Amino acid sequence: MDKENRHKTILFDGVCNLCNGAVTFVIKHDKKNVFQFAALQSAVGIAMAAKHGVDTSKTDSILLIGQDKIDAKSTAALKIAKHLSGGYPLLYGFMIVPNFIRNWVYDIIAKNRYKWFGRTDSCMVPAPQLKDKFL
Repeated sequence: MDKENRHKTILFDGVCNLCNGAVTFVIKHDKKNVFQFAALQSAVGIAMAAKHGVDTSKTDSILLIGQDKIDAKSTAALKIAKHLSGGYPLLYGFMIVPNFIRNWVYDIIAKNRYKWFGRTDSCMVPAPQLKDKFL
């Protein structure tokens, strides 16, 4: 089985400080080794998003890919939380909130993420011990 099918893949904005912080957080709390990662700006990220009909130049969302299904925005974030250690899976309960409300909040944060949290000039480079978690 190839790497893409063993894990759920999180595609994230590699130049966004908030997104990079979220990736670091997920890695820390991914005790079952569920997730692997790729920046939306990387060749792998662009190819995976295109395979699922997503234009990476027009998205400001985290994407979660698993078993040929893709989730975006708040749904992706809550499904990621469901697999983390500690109390974070309880956040999945917010799935009962209608999608348009959850995504409205998500979109406000996404729209302002560079202004509020900053951005880097290039995608993050994983530490050597984490290289196998990145595509």
